[in-house]
Amino acid sequence: MEIALIIALSVYIVWNFVTFFMYKRDKDKAKSGAWRTPESTLIAVAFFMGAMGAFLGMRILRHKTQHIKFKVLIPLAMVVNLAVIGASAFFIFV
Repeated sequence: MEIALIIALSVYIVWNFVTFFMYKRDKDKAKSGAWRTPESTLIAVAFFMGAMGAFLGMRILRHKTQHIKFKVLIPLAMVVNLAVIGASAFFIFV
């Protein structure tokens, strides 16, 4: 594997862990009544290649699962993320 591909994959994985823990932190703050992360921020990090972490945060933590915009936008972010990965792979390997 090319070193750039390994670095890109590592950054992608770390970013999705960060995204997942952003959802966890927001869930914890919701339980305690503390200041929350804005929904726009949670959705934005999903679109910036963190959709898998956001999706897992929703499913595992049961967070934001009743909000229509999250039900629609997080899967859309996953499609966008996959399209970016696919296009990147195409241009790298072709």
